[in-house]
Amino acid sequence: MKIYTRTGDRGETGLFSGRRVSKADPRVEAYGTVDELNACVGLLRDHLGDTDPVGSRVRAHLLEQQKLLFALGAALADDRAENNYRLPAGASETLEGYMDEMDESLPKMTHFILPGGSPAISFAHLARTVCRRAERRTVELVEVDPVIIGYLNRLSDYLFVLARYLGHAGQVPEIKWEG
Repeated sequence: MKIYTRTGDRGETGLFSGRRVSKADPRVEAYGTVDELNACVGLLRDHLGDTDPVGSRVRAHLLEQQKLLFALGAALADDRAENNYRLPAGASETLEGYMDEMDESLPKMTHFILPGGSPAISFAHLARTVCRRAERRTVELVEVDPVIIGYLNRLSDYLFVLARYLGHAGQVPEIKWEG
């Protein structure tokens, strides 16, 4: 099967129903941003060590999120009434559990922090900001499942806590914003 079809050469793409829409359509923008987020999460995952217990566990959590993001993108691309793509129940709660576990070892946050300190920390913040954009683009869609919006909101929180956790585990000081 060839990867190119030439069907998008005029600036349109097909949704799951077969309906053709502009590549600038808000739905396409939403699932395209989720795809970008998935790539950012993969980049973050690739910058974590897989030999130490922290990196190995976090890599597994991030791979789990990448699979959910792929399903989420499919849900956004499916414009049929009987949309067959859903996030599993409890996806947001799973992220909350991961955050609670990481928070146990983190010092109390007393200041705003700037992204940076190591490549992994920076990539976690990059993924967080792309996640926030994916959330904004998804909110623009009127008929979207509120579970999706809640999940994206929770995922961005998770990525923030993860950035702090990676810094703490790697003994990288947080960069305080002093405005």
